[in-house]
Amino acid sequence: MGKRGSRGRSLLLGTLTKKQKKHLRDFGEEHPFYDRVSRKDAKPQICQLSESSDTSHSDSESESEQEHVSGYNKLLASLKNVSEEEEDEEEEEEEEGSVVDDAEVSDGGGGEDASVEGETAAEPAETQGGKSADLEGKDWEEPPGSSQKSAEEFTDDKHESLFSLETNFLEEECRDSCSWKASQGLWGHVNSGAGGSCAGSCSWPILGQIVFSSKFQKMETFKPPKDVDLKSLHLQKLLQSTWTKTNSQFLPGPQKPNSPFTLLQKELFLIMNSYRDLFYPERTALKNGEEIRHVYCLHVINHVLKANAQVLANNSRRRSQKLGVGEDDDLRDQGLTRPKVLIVVPFREAALRVVQVFISLLEGDSQKKIIVSNKKRFQGEYGSDPEERPPNLKRPEDYEAMFVGNIDDHFRIGVAILQRSIRLYAPFYSSDILIASPLGLRTIIGGEGEKKRDFDFLSSIELLVIDQADVYLMQNWEHVLHLMNHMNLLPLDSHGVDFSRVRMWSLNNWSKYYRQTLLFGALQDAQINSLFNKYCINTQGQVAVRNVPMTGSISHVLVQLPHVFQRMETQDLASVIDARFNFFTNKILPQYRDAVMSHTLIYVPSYFDFVRLRNYFKKEELNFTHICEYTSKSGVSRARHFFLQGEKQFLLLTERFHFYKRYTIKGIRNLVFYELPTYPHFYSEVCNMLRASHRGEEATWTCTVLYSKYDAQRLAAVVGVERAAQMLQSPKSVHLFITGEK
Repeated sequence: MGKRGSRGRSLLLGTLTKKQKKHLRDFGEEHPFYDRVSRKDAKPQICQLSESSDTSHSDSESESEQEHVSGYNKLLASLKNVSEEEEDEEEEEEEEGSVVDDAEVSDGGGGEDASVEGETAAEPAETQGGKSADLEGKDWEEPPGSSQKSAEEFTDDKHESLFSLETNFLEEECRDSCSWKASQGLWGHVNSGAGGSCAGSCSWPILGQIVFSSKFQKMETFKPPKDVDLKSLHLQKLLQSTWTKTNSQFLPGPQKPNSPFTLLQKELFLIMNSYRDLFYPERTALKNGEEIRHVYCLHVINHVLKANAQVLANNSRRRSQKLGVGEDDDLRDQGLTRPKVLIVVPFREAALRVVQVFISLLEGDSQKKIIVSNKKRFQGEYGSDPEERPPNLKRPEDYEAMFVGNIDDHFRIGVAILQRSIRLYAPFYSSDILIASPLGLRTIIGGEGEKKRDFDFLSSIELLVIDQADVYLMQNWEHVLHLMNHMNLLPLDSHGVDFSRVRMWSLNNWSKYYRQTLLFGALQDAQINSLFNKYCINTQGQVAVRNVPMTGSISHVLVQLPHVFQRMETQDLASVIDARFNFFTNKILPQYRDAVMSHTLIYVPSYFDFVRLRNYFKKEELNFTHICEYTSKSGVSRARHFFLQGEKQFLLLTERFHFYKRYTIKGIRNLVFYELPTYPHFYSEVCNMLRASHRGEEATWTCTVLYSKYDAQRLAAVVGVERAAQMLQSPKSVHLFITGEK
C-alpha cells in the first residue's frame, strides 16, 4: 500500500506545473484558475445518517475536519519531500560535476598533472555529536589491482563506535599505562602566566646556534641536554617500550635503554616536548629526513594518546559521578572539534611513511597485532609500483631521495587513534590526526564566495607539523599561506560538541596561542621565515635554528668559470621586481645581443618573472626558446635541440622545471642567473652543466649573477657568509670570483 500510495501521489503531482506546485505548497490548495470542471454531471450520492446524528453532530464535524486536514497534510508533505529530493539530486549532480582542476588550483605542481584525490564517496562522516560532515570526495580511481567496488565499502561505519571518544571509557588495564594525571608535559603550559616578551640565543652541540623568543613570558636560557631519561619525558608507557625498536635503525650501536635517541633527535625532542614552536631549516631528504620524521611522529602519538586518555578517564569519572563541588572545570578536556594534530607533507609517499611509523610505535614487540582498518586500501592508494620508474633514469642523489615512491601532491586522510587501534580514512570530524598536502587542504577550505567549503576541522588543532616546507615553494606557497589564515578560527557550526567539555581558552578563541607549530625545511628562505614569525605565536615561545653557511655552494663548482656578481640598487622591497627587470633589460641583456654571445642560458627562479621576460623577448623579436614546468615533453626536446645546435640564441629556463626534472642542458656557453636560486646547490649544478659542452671553449665561458641587498640569505648560501657581508657592504657593485679545476 505504501508503494501504491506514493505512486498515486507522484502521478498526481506529475500533472501539476511548477506554479501550481508552489501555490499548493504555500496555500494548501490549487489556484481557482486551474480548477478542473468535469463535463459530465456527477451522479448524486445518497448518504444515510445514523440515528444518533443529532447528538453527535459536532463530533462528526470535527472528525471530518481532521480527516480532511490529514489528507491535505499528506499531500503537502509528499510535495515537500519531492521538492527536497529534487534539490538533493540537483546538489549531488552539481557535486559530481564540480571537479576541481589541479592546474587551476595548484601552481603547476612541477608540470605534472596531479590526480584528484580518491576518497570516500558520499561518506556519512559523523562528527563528535553524530552530525554528518561529508568532507571526503568521490573515488576517481580505484587502487591498482582492485576491482570496481561500491562506494559504501570504505565508509567504515562499523568502527565509528569503536573509535568514538564520547561513548568509550578508559580500560582498567590501561589506566596505569596511560597515566593521564601525570601528563605535566601535555598542558603544563596552559596556566603559565604572562611575564613580558624576551629574546636570546645560545649554542647547542648538534643544532648549533639557536634563537629563542617569547611574546608572553620570560624564558629561561636553554641549556643543551646531557642524559635524557625516558621517565622524565612523560612518555606513555606503551611508547617507552616501542620507541627503542622503532628507532633502532638510526642508532649507531648498542644504546642505553634510557636514551634510545640519536644526538639530533635528543635535542629536537627536548624542544618539542616543551611545547614550544620550532623551526629547523636543515632537514634534508638525503641525510636526516627519516630521523626527524620518526621523532616528530613520536611526539604526535604521545600527544594524541595523552589527550584521548584524559577524555576517556573523564568519561569514567562522569559516569561514576565522582565529582566534587567545583570540579566540573576539570572535565574541560576537549576542543571545539576532535582533530588535534595536522601534519602537512608534500607527497603521498611521505604520508605513507608517517602512518607506517604510527603503526610501528603502537605495535612494537607485542605479539598481538593492533587493529588497522582500511590498511589494504591505504597501501594501494598511497603506495607505488617500483616498475613504474624508468630503470636508466640518472639523477642526483638528493633528487632520488626526495621523489621516491608516490609523488602525487593532492591528497588528504583522517586518522583516528584509540588506545592500540588505528582507523584510516576516518571522517575529518571523527579523526585525531589529519595528514594532507597543501593542495588537498586547499580544495576543502575553498575561497571566499565559494558555495561549498569547510574549515571548521582546523579550529582546534593543537599541534601543527609542516614537513619539507621548502618543497612548497616549488609547488604553490599560496596554499600554505591560505591554510595558515584559516587555522584555529571559531567554527561556523557546533558539530554536536558538548560545550561543558570544551576548554575555556578554546571558547575564548585563544587556540592559536596554545598551538605548537613544528616547521622543518632544507633552507632558510625569507618566505618561510616570514611564516614562522607571523603565525607562530605560542605562549611558550619560539625556537629557531639559525646557522650561517661558511663556505657556500660556489665551492662545489668544478668548471673553470668567472663568476660576475652585479648588485642592483633598490629603494625598498616592493620595488625589487621592477628594479631587477629594468636592470636586466637595460644593462645585462645588451651585452648578450651580439651573435658572438650565443648559447646563453637565463635561469629564472620565479615563474612570474619568466612570463614577463618571455613576453619582452617576443616583443623585441629576439631569437630565443623557453622551457618551463608547463612545457610538453616534445616542446622540451625541441627547445633543447635548437639551443644545442645554436638555432636559438637564448634559452629561458625556470627553476621549478629544474627542480622536478633535473635535465642536463647541453650547449651552454654563457650563463645568466636572473635571480639567485632558491636551493643553494642548484647554483653549482647549473654551473657544472657547462662540462657537457665541447672541450676547448672554456676560455669563452661566462657567468653573470644579479642580486640586491634583500638577497642576503641566498647570497650567503652561495658564496659564504663572509664574502656576502663584504659584497653587501662594499661600495663596488661588481664582484668577480673564479672557480676551476686544479
